[in-house]
Amino acid sequence: MSLLTLLPFIVLIGAMFLMTRSAKKKQQEAIEMRNQMQPGSGVRTIGGMYATVKEVNEDTVLLDAGPGVELLFAKNSIGAVLSDDEYNRIVHGIEHDLKSDVVPDDASSLTETDDSSDAAAASDDTPVDLGKKDAADKPADTADEATADAQPKKSDGDSDAK
Repeated sequence: MSLLTLLPFIVLIGAMFLMTRSAKKKQQEAIEMRNQMQPGSGVRTIGGMYATVKEVNEDTVLLDAGPGVELLFAKNSIGAVLSDDEYNRIVHGIEHDLKSDVVPDDASSLTETDDSSDAAAASDDTPVDLGKKDAADKPADTADEATADAQPKKSDGDSDAK
């Protein structure tokens, strides 16, 4: 047998070795992550449920999913252990120290000076006419016609549609 005929087998065995090595590395990292869980940690299960760890046993984890809701999960069903900031952001909607990164809704607050802010405040008090009229502004006969048109017309069942 020549080396040329054995080369595809050698490459195939090398590729399998590299794939299994990376999979074992990921498994080991997941095991370490699950072993680092402590009571009070926020977690996400592989099913997508967010909860707080209440108790950690050898193979199981007791999770607090809400007031009076305690669930027992297998330890390997925990998908991720979250940091406190990330857990609070996802579950409670609490942003942590992001006030310096707040972007205003409009650019006028970025370009205003102290003098123009008084003028802008005064202009906010005036109503804006959008071209719509209230029912009180309509003439009485137009308002009566509008309410009559809004009511469904009664018929005795005959229709002109063919």
